[in-house]
Amino acid sequence: MPRQAAPLPAPPPERGEMSEVAEADADPEDQEERWARLLPELLSDVVRRVEASGGERWPARKDVVSCACVCRRWREAAVTVVRPPAESGKITFPSSLKQPGPRELPMQCFIKRNKKNSTFLLYLGFTNSPMDKGKFLMAARRFRRGPHTEYIISLDAEDLSQGSNAYMGKLRSDFWGTNFKIYDSKPPYDGAKASSSRSSRRFGSRRISPQVSAGNYEVGQVSYKYNLLKSRGPRRMYCSLECPSAQETWENSLKTKFRKPMGPTTLRNKAPRWHEHLQCWCLNFHGRVTVASVKNFQLVAAADPSDPVGTVDEETVLLQFGKVDYDMFTMDYRQPLSAFQAFAISLSSFGTKLACE
Repeated sequence: MPRQAAPLPAPPPERGEMSEVAEADADPEDQEERWARLLPELLSDVVRRVEASGGERWPARKDVVSCACVCRRWREAAVTVVRPPAESGKITFPSSLKQPGPRELPMQCFIKRNKKNSTFLLYLGFTNSPMDKGKFLMAARRFRRGPHTEYIISLDAEDLSQGSNAYMGKLRSDFWGTNFKIYDSKPPYDGAKASSSRSSRRFGSRRISPQVSAGNYEVGQVSYKYNLLKSRGPRRMYCSLECPSAQETWENSLKTKFRKPMGPTTLRNKAPRWHEHLQCWCLNFHGRVTVASVKNFQLVAAADPSDPVGTVDEETVLLQFGKVDYDMFTMDYRQPLSAFQAFAISLSSFGTKLACE
């Protein structure tokens, strides 16, 4: 019986192959620690270069988000390099959706409505074209819960439930659809009390953040004035909101206790003017709204009775919402509102208001 030769030993791996084998066998925690050991100056320079190459458009800016996901040190470096929406006019991280928009120019967004499944998708617009695909930001779905209507707001268009990690908050209306309350999934400031409603107790052990427990915290109200005499005219609405601070929120967004109560911000709708030739109520949307609708509105700061000097600017439009197609609406907001607050207010405009029109 012939003897079989012993197998020859495998040749040593090349240098590139050796590194691949080492990386494959390395513990993920060791790899993360290796990235975290970069010099602070080098780390900041890397993130700064990625931020500069990302530009203002998506999906190029996803590289900045990837840098922030490496580890805690990279996330802290990204926070110091990437400026908040109030300063940069850009939405980069999910936390940007709950931070104030820019002061000078509004953040231009649009909402796509799907009547079949009662969903609403919010996108960041890149152009004024109605064909603009934009960048998906948030989604909402309308539910009927007894005499109330609720809009669940989520970061995930496929998972619109309060038990989801993507849950951001909700909008809840009364029976008439004229008074709404806005709830945030996270406390608006340190020491805020969660709502004691039954819906807020549906959460299980899942959490939005490992540091902040999930819940429903009331952060605003939207009210539509009754029109019991059915007089001809547009809707009248008022909003009272707990708006975040542009500086404090961003710099301390990684901490559990990061906000102080700022006091409510009161908004009212800008009164339209009657156009004799067109025989309709008109507002100047500067080309952002093209279809007449009772849902269209512009919000400005309400006059403060305790401000006799008149320092409150009642002319600057802080939020405008209007129709451009059958299921397409534009939504432009600016400081002190966040994208989440502007989206919630805009959702309140959908649906029939029995006592208002």
